[in-house]
Amino acid sequence: MDAGPALGRREVHEQEEEVRPESEAAASLAPPRHVAVPYDISVGGSFSKRVGLVRYVRLTVAAWVALLDKNHTLTSASASSKTSTVMAESPQPTLTWSAQFSVSSTRSEGLPGDKILLPPSALEALLSASSNLAAETARSELPAYDPYNSATYSAYRKAESQYQDQRQQLPYPLTFRLVNPQNGRVVYAGIREFSAEEGEAVLSPFLQQTLGLEVQHGTREEPMVVDEDDDGPTNGVHAPTITVHIKQLPKGTFVKLRPLEAGYDPEDWKALLEQHLRQNYTTLTNGEVLAIPGGRGIGGKKKEFRFLVDGFKPETDGICIVDTDLEVDIEALNEEQARETLKQIAEKMTRAPGTDQGSSAGGELDIFKVQQGQVIPGEYVDYQLSAWDKGQTLELELSGEEDTDDMDLLVSPLSATQRAKPRLDEHKFADFDGRPRKRIRLQPTNVELENAEALYVSVYAFAPVNVQTNGNADGQENESRPRQFTLRARHPNPDEETDSAAAQNTEAPPNEGDVRCKNCGQWVPQRTLMLHENFCLRNNVLCPKGCGQVFQKRSPAFEQHWHCPHDTAYGDSSPSHQKHDALYHPPDVLRCSECATQETFASIPALAQHRTTTCPAKLFLCRFCHLVVPQEGDPDGPNAEAMLSGMTPHELADGARTTECHLCNKIVRLRDMETHLKNHDLDRYSRPPPIPCRNVNCGRTLDVCSKNGDTRAGTRMGQGSGNDIGLCSVCYGPLYVSMYDPEGKALRRRIERRYLQQLVTGCGKGWCRDEFCKTGRKTLGLEGSVGTKEALPMIKPFLEGLTKGDGATPLHFCVDEKSQKQRTLAVMLAAEDGPMVKGGYGLEWCIGALEAANGELDGARQWLKNWAPARADKKR
Repeated sequence: MDAGPALGRREVHEQEEEVRPESEAAASLAPPRHVAVPYDISVGGSFSKRVGLVRYVRLTVAAWVALLDKNHTLTSASASSKTSTVMAESPQPTLTWSAQFSVSSTRSEGLPGDKILLPPSALEALLSASSNLAAETARSELPAYDPYNSATYSAYRKAESQYQDQRQQLPYPLTFRLVNPQNGRVVYAGIREFSAEEGEAVLSPFLQQTLGLEVQHGTREEPMVVDEDDDGPTNGVHAPTITVHIKQLPKGTFVKLRPLEAGYDPEDWKALLEQHLRQNYTTLTNGEVLAIPGGRGIGGKKKEFRFLVDGFKPETDGICIVDTDLEVDIEALNEEQARETLKQIAEKMTRAPGTDQGSSAGGELDIFKVQQGQVIPGEYVDYQLSAWDKGQTLELELSGEEDTDDMDLLVSPLSATQRAKPRLDEHKFADFDGRPRKRIRLQPTNVELENAEALYVSVYAFAPVNVQTNGNADGQENESRPRQFTLRARHPNPDEETDSAAAQNTEAPPNEGDVRCKNCGQWVPQRTLMLHENFCLRNNVLCPKGCGQVFQKRSPAFEQHWHCPHDTAYGDSSPSHQKHDALYHPPDVLRCSECATQETFASIPALAQHRTTTCPAKLFLCRFCHLVVPQEGDPDGPNAEAMLSGMTPHELADGARTTECHLCNKIVRLRDMETHLKNHDLDRYSRPPPIPCRNVNCGRTLDVCSKNGDTRAGTRMGQGSGNDIGLCSVCYGPLYVSMYDPEGKALRRRIERRYLQQLVTGCGKGWCRDEFCKTGRKTLGLEGSVGTKEALPMIKPFLEGLTKGDGATPLHFCVDEKSQKQRTLAVMLAAEDGPMVKGGYGLEWCIGALEAANGELDGARQWLKNWAPARADKKR
């Protein structure tokens, strides 16, 4: 036999074509699998043919290795040594890619921190560069190929597998180096999405400011060419361009920040800085300025804490802050700033809440106790009213000093739909009147108080824009001093309200003969009216605007008295006028700082109405995830399904999760569970009641109740009672005979004999409590034995009821201990009437519940709750 000729050059070429890789990058890694052919030729054939075949294979391997590295020799030893030398000297290859894009102004406002948007073609280019890098990495680690060494073949196979695993992998997180070619500024950024238009990149406002870009917001116009040969500027708007490089940054372990202004307290910005960096930043660049948003001011304007990034560890010009423990060091710019910061922190400590110079700490508000406190202008004092009579009118009253009218009373309910404390731009009820006494009256029918757990009550002292709340401004000590106030909550007397209203509307003089002065409106005796009017007209003046106030002529109060030209508001001081204009007629257009609505607001109360109703950032308690989260949604295009269902957009999305109904085991969406359970309630009200056994000692029903609430389960399965006298199948069993008895005479004789046997002989069971059984009478303590003569009159009424077909006539037969216990428990369960169940349940439902729960009391209560209508439900 000669097996050599069967494996010639043509077949070798065919094997080469079959194992050829799909891509060029993979072709550089895949070993020529036909090199294993010489090892397979082990029998038959001439030696010369085998040697020639081996020589051909060697030439193929040599050519393949030469393509891989022309400097390698065919000697395996020299090739291996040279490969190891190259691997030791060559650095590890890194992913490289760069491109130029024009900066787009669209969608930039919604990008936070250092995030950018790139086009989808950039992702394709990055994946291609990653594939080439994976091939280069795998190729650099390969030894010289030796056809006589199976280990090298395994190494090439392993390298090819590694390449296939890494060719579509990108480093995480993806970080980029952005360069502005106009001014040479450099900043590092993280990717948000690959969803920009082709040839464009969208940068966040922070990156645009750091790179010094001036992007024209709005729609770009096509440039109008004046003369193609003219090198002058063309008309139109040209977007700036940037160069984007892929750059893998090291994980940062330390960063030094320097505040740009004095007075930053670590307690103010520590939590804000940590949250802001975690949510908005992937990288940090040395020399950039971080703006950390702080609390909100009037009109939604936010305060900012600004820090200069000044140094990292490791010492580079940029670091990655994702999945790393970053130590932050805050250092002042200079000694003067450090001293000023310490001074302002010390002053702030003296004016901290609860101190003599600071605002009160707030706390619980009692309906029977008056709260005394003070508040610094620009700050809030928060109280919580947890208990009040929700069936009566509630009045909240704030009294201040006589010469101060800049304190306001804000109220918001604490409920599932309202979770935020009342603030100037986020409240439900408020009194901004210019008088020292503020009052808010809440009726029990107010829909905002529905399902309210408590009431948040806040006292706010208005601070003009030019007033420094820290007290450092000269000449403003009076404006920044604490305002004293008295706050109380009470239920007003209805008779008191009626008397005060009648006193205001009456025109009757308080004394007989009194008349009203036409100038000041006071009641004076008619005999002195002339003298009073002469004095009054000479010294007093009535407000010509119609507010009814009377002032002394040339008095400061009259000079500062004002009326708003836009509405009916008025006041008696310049600060009250300034406060009214700031709240109701602000100089700038108000926008919500928490959402992207296009709606503008004319006043602070209008903004507060938006913040507590349609704002997507409004916090509420989700009924499905039971977390306090924003309600989400589009404020300019309300969701019709959310409005009809009474849910928020967040609840619509969260309620799409499914769960199993605990009653019917069906899979139901969470948001549909309430409607699904109402259908169960309708079934519960219309479900036929169980029919208990006619035997008063038996705890079973005629049709057998099931655990899923079916009161006719046994009958549907063919396990009914099988008789028409109202006994269950167990009680009727001893009375059954197969004889023909259409009139029931024989059945009545059997029942009579059983009664006589029980009364005369007894059943002999120690647990029996049947009063028509000798054993049961002894257990119950009934004295006197019953003979046949005495027994016949006792059982005669029951036999007559059977003859007449009266189903209400009870029967008394001895039963097993379990059935007797179930009947006793059913009687006790039917007598229960607690706050959870108004009126309790009927006896027939209690017997069916214990039968379905197999005598377990807790299971029977749960069965009744799920499937049985209460006595109060039957009256509906």
